[in-house]
Amino acid sequence: MITRRTFMQSTAATGLALAAPGLAMPAIAQGTKIKLGYVSPQTGPLAGFAESDAYNIAAFLASEHGANFEVVVKDSQSNPNRAAEVAKELILKDEVKLMLVASTPETTNPVAGVCEGEGVPCISTVAPWQPWFIGQQGNPGDPSSWQSFDYAFHYFWGMEDVIKVYTAMWNQLSTNKAVGGLFPNDADGNAWGDPDRGLRPGLAEQGYALTNPGSFHNLTDDFSAQINAFKAANTDIITGVLIPPDFGTFWSQLRQQGLKPKVVTVAKALLFPQSVETLGEAGHNLSSEVWWTPSHPFKSSLTGKSSAELAADFTAKSGRPWTQPIGFVHSLFEVAANVMGRVSDPSDGDAVAAAVAATDMATVVGKVAWNGVNVPPFAAKNVCKTPLTGGQWRKKEGGYDLVIVENGAAPEIPTGGKMEALS
Repeated sequence: MITRRTFMQSTAATGLALAAPGLAMPAIAQGTKIKLGYVSPQTGPLAGFAESDAYNIAAFLASEHGANFEVVVKDSQSNPNRAAEVAKELILKDEVKLMLVASTPETTNPVAGVCEGEGVPCISTVAPWQPWFIGQQGNPGDPSSWQSFDYAFHYFWGMEDVIKVYTAMWNQLSTNKAVGGLFPNDADGNAWGDPDRGLRPGLAEQGYALTNPGSFHNLTDDFSAQINAFKAANTDIITGVLIPPDFGTFWSQLRQQGLKPKVVTVAKALLFPQSVETLGEAGHNLSSEVWWTPSHPFKSSLTGKSSAELAADFTAKSGRPWTQPIGFVHSLFEVAANVMGRVSDPSDGDAVAAAVAATDMATVVGKVAWNGVNVPPFAAKNVCKTPLTGGQWRKKEGGYDLVIVENGAAPEIPTGGKMEALS
């Protein structure tokens, strides 16, 4: 593929690109701040993921390393097309040297794809690695055709991890192991609901039977078909990956129709305190995967703050409860500072990509190193995994607490209780 970067390199090599003498020095040598691009869903149905963005960017720029950087921020508006559009703007107009992107495949995938095509290094997080890596392949259904990326790098957990966490939580309770799945027609839903590489095979290995009534569009207003299918299958457990508004609609209709599961463990929609708070008393003991909390035993390489101190500082400055993306968005800037501190010319995309690939560091979300540990060979170059636990929301005076109830895959992260059935 001829990218913008390879075109510029080839024309420079053949003398076709002209530059005034003395103006081709690296930006860092001129004392110019290094431009980072950052894309996230700051508005729209995924906006909960970006609640800590302003706080984290301000903390980064105020840190010792932050003085060397400028961060150009763009809102994907929770729209994949918009995400791609603003990524192009950041590359072509703002001339960012490194792209950072967070929060769901609808944002990470189009941005990473644009960066790969333009030859601009990109680091992404807050999306399971399978929807990120496989979702960007030309033929996601043919593993033999999958190819690694030269400029796109990702860190988070994968489907294999969430299956282990979910089943370990459910195994703490007495159920009939009948599971109902809610999978929308988007990148996450299609990956989680995939019959071969989604939840079904892993659940079956643990003795759980999954009922998948079929995909639906985001922001749907009628879940009758799904609820009827779950009733017919006598499901004790409901799972899936939903945007927050859809879970609110589903949960209301489920309760109206009298279905009373013992367990509801849902990704994405149940990550945020504000999403659970809107449910009132009905949010008690709902559960989800947990990627980061104040009790995680890690600290920031930028500020030295522990996870607990970072969460407390966010609450003090925002007046809002801590939220899981705080740690991962913060870690993006930790990695960016580390990477750019190891390159002599930040405008050399190939050198920056090589520095990303060589990363081996401790962050506030744990170790980040693209060393292939616990990652299949086909994705080992581009994917780094981070620890995953499971938790439940417990009602308290004035709101909810997220209590870790399962840590078998990450024993260094302490639990705060045991799994409880829905009342």
